[in-house]
Amino acid sequence: MGFSSPEDGGHALDLSTKDTCGLPVFGVAVRYPAGHIVPLHKHAYGHLIYANHGLLRVEAESGQWLVPPTAAVWLRSGVAHRLVAPVALQACGLFVREDVCPRLPERDCVVHVSGLLRELIMALAQADHQIIPSKRIHLLGELLVEELHTQPALPLHLPWPTGDAGNPVQHVCQALLDNPGDSATAVEWANRLAMGDKTFHRRFLQSTGMTFGKWRQQLRLMSSLTLLMQGIPITQVALASGYDSHSAYSTAFSKQFGRPPSVFAANL
Repeated sequence: MGFSSPEDGGHALDLSTKDTCGLPVFGVAVRYPAGHIVPLHKHAYGHLIYANHGLLRVEAESGQWLVPPTAAVWLRSGVAHRLVAPVALQACGLFVREDVCPRLPERDCVVHVSGLLRELIMALAQADHQIIPSKRIHLLGELLVEELHTQPALPLHLPWPTGDAGNPVQHVCQALLDNPGDSATAVEWANRLAMGDKTFHRRFLQSTGMTFGKWRQQLRLMSSLTLLMQGIPITQVALASGYDSHSAYSTAFSKQFGRPPSVFAANL
């Protein structure tokens, strides 16, 4: 079937026109221009989201994920989410029947995409069910489930504050998301919110499950992936992400992702 574009009706990894024939796994493929946003929506299926080119941000109530071409986001059925394309990309969405989902991760997460898993995703997302026998697609889907089950979870998750919209921690997190390089300290944020710094730290930990410093570093490193994919020099990426130097950024990046940013950028 090839890739559709938002103008072709593929703006939400739409599956309404798919004849699934009761398949355990089926998929769609779309292209998104830079800056495109898919509004909040959900599916009655387990959902695997993969961008084989570019970088995709997936936002859900349980957190946010940045997905490079080496990873995919797994969402349980019924999880409301929206998609943000910081750069132009091609995306594949696979839908897993609910009775098959217990064989897959119990929590929303990012998983590594092996070479085999990538080929399975692409084959299922681009398959035309009217041309390709459903038995073959069924077998591809079964193999995908087995391969996905073996893939390790990756540290590309940014937990989002729990609670209602009036939670001040949500305001802090949104401000940092809009400007990852913001250097305001926890004490300065506490003062802006008219609360003690101990109270701020306690509320931040309760709302996100992470300390303020750890959460902000996770945000900065995840946001920096977008800049790396745009070809921006690493020193500029480091400064824009709130780090004082190339070396400080590279050390933090390597500790988080297991390889330096230069290697990550070279493999894009």
